[in-house]
Amino acid sequence: MELEELRSHLQEMEKISDEYWLNSLSERKKKELEFHDMHRDRSKAEEMRQADADTYEKLYGNKKFYSTTALSNSYMDEWIKNNVKDKVVLDYACGNGLNAIRAAKAGAKLAIGIDISRTSVQNAANDAKEAGLADNTYFLQSDAENTKLPADSIDIVICCGMLHHLDLSYAFPELRRILAPGGKLLAIEALDYNPLIKLYRTITPAMRTEWEKAHILDMSDVRFAKRFFDIGEVKFWHITSIIAPYAPKLLPILNAIDKILTGTPLVKYLAWIFTFELIKEKK
Repeated sequence: MELEELRSHLQEMEKISDEYWLNSLSERKKKELEFHDMHRDRSKAEEMRQADADTYEKLYGNKKFYSTTALSNSYMDEWIKNNVKDKVVLDYACGNGLNAIRAAKAGAKLAIGIDISRTSVQNAANDAKEAGLADNTYFLQSDAENTKLPADSIDIVICCGMLHHLDLSYAFPELRRILAPGGKLLAIEALDYNPLIKLYRTITPAMRTEWEKAHILDMSDVRFAKRFFDIGEVKFWHITSIIAPYAPKLLPILNAIDKILTGTPLVKYLAWIFTFELIKEKK
């Protein structure tokens, strides 16, 4: 598909009324929308952080663990740099659009971000504009299980911590539909095997929707994806490093240990995060 034709299609998608948009969503999706609109409201989150530390910790306390993810972040940065140049890229359920902005900086022809949350889309568009990337980014509200994007229109998809919010029986066929032949997808997801991490999720219910808590991914989901895609590289990240928020100076040592553990059979499944590539076959 020609780029201008795709831009025109995106503009038509934006014309869908808010009332029609909301009425098209199931109750599950409306709950996801409300949850992420609340959590992505930056001004309210900052006000809460300053005024009510206990409530902030209850809702956002897991953010401290993302300070330990340098290894997986570095891998993702390199993957984006190596795959997006002169491509049409989709940041799928983009949140605040970080990966669309990364792709635009790395030379994507067009980096699109879709999200069910209006607040997230507005944050992403504002951040892209501030970074001087408004010309090769495009953000809009859309249902990830029914994107309305044209078939075979996307070269690269980035799925960062969001597949567990979706029903994969809808999401994977939709991703296959919109990916161009030979197109590639990188997924970055929490892994549902480590019993201590599972316990943490149980005792911090306010941080997640009910659907999200029940649908953390494991290797059975990668096997399910094989019905729709070829499977590329699968990697595992962060076992001991997740304690680093409580001992920051140990992070380099913990990362070195993790490089060994995440390459060890069976032990690697205790990782907090895993990444996997999905590839649509060429015609």
